[in-house]
Amino acid sequence: MNTAGSSEARAEGAAASVRRSPLRHPATAPSAVLAAGAAGAVYLYRTDPHDPGHLLPQCPFRMLTGLLCPACGGTRMVYDLMHGHFTEAWLDNRALLLAAPYALVLLGRWAWEGLHGRRWRPTLSPRAQVVVLAVAVAWTVVRNIV
Repeated sequence: MNTAGSSEARAEGAAASVRRSPLRHPATAPSAVLAAGAAGAVYLYRTDPHDPGHLLPQCPFRMLTGLLCPACGGTRMVYDLMHGHFTEAWLDNRALLLAAPYALVLLGRWAWEGLHGRRWRPTLSPRAQVVVLAVAVAWTVVRNIV
């Protein structure tokens, strides 16, 4: 009995089953993110984050420092957008409101590529990373001073 040959066959079979797993498909992660986002949106649509007493998480940065982080107000902003309150959404978080279309395009591209069996990972150049970080820091400072 050739044990080396049978263990090689088992290894190949295991590798093939991993490759065929639906959890390894390129569309799994974006589909899960879209499903979680849809479930969160359903809950958020019916729960006003402007009022206390809901299951929505609080910002850990704000709980620790008392200051607004770059994303503070994002949940209220999304709630206001879903209810057609565009001025209130602008007041909740201007930076996130301006970045939201770009984020949605990235999510759509990720899902599109995944549904076509391709893995896609967006990359930012080092210069773009510095710009994003600088905008986030500037936005944090400005919104906590004003």
